[in-house]
Amino acid sequence: MPEQKKFYLTTPIYYVNARPHIGHAYTTLTADTIARRKRLEGYDVRFLTGTDEHGQKIQRSADAAGIAPQQFADEVSASFRSLWERMGITYDDYIRTTEPRHKQGVQKLFSTLKEKGYIYLDSYTGQYCVSDEAFVEVGPGEPCPDCGRITETITEENYYFRLSAFQEELINRIESDDPDYRFEIEPAARKNEVLSFLRGDVSKILREEQAVGRESGLDGVYPASLYSGIFKFSKQGNPFIPGSLKDLSISRTSFKWGIPVPGDEKHVIYVWLDALANYMTALGYGSAGDSLWQKYWPADLHLVGKEIIRFHCVYWPAFLLAAELPLPKKVQAHGWLLFEESKMSKSRGNIVRSETILDAFGSLKPELGKAEQDLFATDVLRYFLLREIPFGQDGSFSFDALVTRYNADLANGYGNLVSRTLSMIAKNFDGEVPAPLTKPFFAETLDATSASVASDLNELVFTRAVTSIASAITSVDRYFSESEPWKLAKVDTQREELASVLYNAAEAIRIITALLYPFLPYATARVWEQLGLGDIGAAAKSGELNNLVWGGLKPGTKLGTLAPIFPRADKELITRMNEAEQQNRPAAVPAEAKAEGVVPTTDDKSQAIAPPADTVVAEEAKQHISIDDFIKVELRAAVVKVAERIPKADKLLRLEVDLGDEQRQILSGIAEWYTPEELIGRRIIIVANLAPRKMRGLESHGMLLAASEGENGKPMLATFAEDVTPGTRLK
Repeated sequence: MPEQKKFYLTTPIYYVNARPHIGHAYTTLTADTIARRKRLEGYDVRFLTGTDEHGQKIQRSADAAGIAPQQFADEVSASFRSLWERMGITYDDYIRTTEPRHKQGVQKLFSTLKEKGYIYLDSYTGQYCVSDEAFVEVGPGEPCPDCGRITETITEENYYFRLSAFQEELINRIESDDPDYRFEIEPAARKNEVLSFLRGDVSKILREEQAVGRESGLDGVYPASLYSGIFKFSKQGNPFIPGSLKDLSISRTSFKWGIPVPGDEKHVIYVWLDALANYMTALGYGSAGDSLWQKYWPADLHLVGKEIIRFHCVYWPAFLLAAELPLPKKVQAHGWLLFEESKMSKSRGNIVRSETILDAFGSLKPELGKAEQDLFATDVLRYFLLREIPFGQDGSFSFDALVTRYNADLANGYGNLVSRTLSMIAKNFDGEVPAPLTKPFFAETLDATSASVASDLNELVFTRAVTSIASAITSVDRYFSESEPWKLAKVDTQREELASVLYNAAEAIRIITALLYPFLPYATARVWEQLGLGDIGAAAKSGELNNLVWGGLKPGTKLGTLAPIFPRADKELITRMNEAEQQNRPAAVPAEAKAEGVVPTTDDKSQAIAPPADTVVAEEAKQHISIDDFIKVELRAAVVKVAERIPKADKLLRLEVDLGDEQRQILSGIAEWYTPEELIGRRIIIVANLAPRKMRGLESHGMLLAASEGENGKPMLATFAEDVTPGTRLK
């Protein structure tokens, strides 16, 4: 018997500075879908998730909350684990970085890197971003280039990792087409981002050389720097700048909440070296019992959010290369979730909790116990996220869209087809699947659908896979409606034709249900039972769901107990979910954690704990803000190029402003005080990073800065007397 193929799959481990939200659920549900699909394809799957619990930010958050860091981590980690249990996530292991097995493995990795000569001790003074847990190359008092928060000046003795030694090999592996050598990164945009970081600013030097060439009358000549020793070339012939990748500080002495450096315990190990090692320590790396490590490493797939791509695709493979360990086969990054077209942000108060959705959609099934309600609602959320959001890109989420998609695809589509078909079999054939006389036209189409779905899932193109299944449902539903079985049932001489129509629809439902199983594990199990086929989990293990040959539903099969699968959701459900989110926002936040952060989907260490949702505006106005708050507002110089009135909108003007590198449309309520003609050519100041919003069907992307005296005073636009280049940022 051939050895079973293994598949080792990981989510990022989620940072415990905040409780789980829908972004974390997106990553975890995606991983669970992949795991379920791989298992039914016959793979020996190992599925890992967990929590990242060390670092300066956790220590500060715990101090602000007045509790020990371990208690703080215990509470938040438990909330993740509890949610995954509610959602029926089929992980095989849950790793915490505060566990002894993890500490042992991390110290083993650190010692190995040091023994091999890749770690050295040095002192350093520089700017440290606490939010990102990283040193950054900016001046004192300047913001972090990644998250925008003000950095701290740190002088420390640190251990350093010789990251610079791996620049060329990392480039070669990422560019390679050889599957045995390649380090694969998807999607292409993230791969290019990593390569750009590794290669250095090649394009800048090329531009400078080309400019010199033009001035020398050599326009069009290949840049001379390619021959001057500035560049080196990868195996694929692409230029890079040697030395662009700098060595990495991998220890800290200014705080203690971390894993001590073996043999020098005044240092704690850098939080990212600590965290990334979880993928190995969970398998027993560094311990005597490492059979799982021997069996499953290297990982087949790391799922990560795009905000942590550099850590996983530069630092992590470099650590492994230095330790002479195999690299993961693939890192797949996905995008952020946008809530109603805006980035989710804790300070905006638009974070969506998965629990809100579980409670709301679970209430559609009052006949079920709470555990089954949660599983049903999880199916709805999983289906929406994988149907609506192209994996690897940012995607929009709203309660309205969720309910609309649920009704269209599940209640009115799949669920309605199942109900109509099986109820007619129960009524006309005593609940037994009839024998067909003819094979329908769509049987071959379903064969093709099965093949394309398998291919799409292997390529992680979830949206296309689910869309193919939805199209198959539409095709079968059209066949059912056009065949009019309710009319055939009234004519005795057409009973055989009725049997064929009902069998064909039921057999199509069997195939569609098998294809939907990784996306809707709870609901498809109920449909499988109603088809009289028993336990869908057993069918998945036996390979039955991966061998979808037409005719698998045997005539004479006795249907199970019939009941509606997807009751229709009304608009009131949207209101309830919105109200639940308003009511469940935290009432307080530690002072150390009030900085706003984009909320991506995974374990971004730049997240902050959610601020109060119901802070009184009058009280806010009295409070001082920090430089951290002010730096978030991006003020830029702009020139008005177009100004015009909006029909039937007395107060609004539509402006097009030049920001140097782009042109923006902004809607402004200044039509009572300014004519379009007097605005054109004005040099104004705009808030450039305000979330877009729609008014009168038009999108406004920014806000004009103005001052006014009194409640109804004329707004006076903030302008420049001097000639300022469009796009210049105000500081």
